[in-house]
Amino acid sequence: MAPRRSLEKLSRRAGVELGLKGARQLAGKSGLTRRPHPPGQQGRRRQKRDSDYLLQLKEKQKLQWFYGVPAGQLRRYVEVSRRRHASTAEELLRQLEQRLDNVVYRLGWSGTRAQARQFISHGHLQVNGERVNRPSYQVRPGDTISIKPGSAVEPLVREAISLGFRVPAWLATDQEVLTGRAVRQPQRDEIDVPVDEA
Repeated sequence: MAPRRSLEKLSRRAGVELGLKGARQLAGKSGLTRRPHPPGQQGRRRQKRDSDYLLQLKEKQKLQWFYGVPAGQLRRYVEVSRRRHASTAEELLRQLEQRLDNVVYRLGWSGTRAQARQFISHGHLQVNGERVNRPSYQVRPGDTISIKPGSAVEPLVREAISLGFRVPAWLATDQEVLTGRAVRQPQRDEIDVPVDEA
């Protein structure tokens, strides 16, 4: 298992808000707003021009941290995206966006993607009435996502809903009954990931 890193430092290192600390970010208390410079940097340094390799590496790491996907798994997503006929970058983002842990987060049922991953791996969620415990499960258009009846996470889900996250147009949700549905595949303009695809 990879060593645990400070989530605030990851956002500061990336230079953008990665949404790793949901409630703190909404309250304006995130590390990036308080210290808008990379961790470990003392004062202002002379900026060197980053090489193309470094820029690509930074964007790849941002994607990994944003979605909580290990490097090997991200590599497999890239390989699948290359085989499809659409733009590789768009297809990669679409695949990452349709992961079950991300869909649960986008529905507003969890404060962070890590919390959504834990709900799923502990068996609190169902897709089309079947229990799914794989956060990487690919949600397809028409799939219905629901909280398992009598689940212990229902109060946590209601608390996350009260934070008021905006549900994207490609998902439909009924917050009273705690069900959600993927209406269609997400379009690129609906995916608000802070990465440069070039």
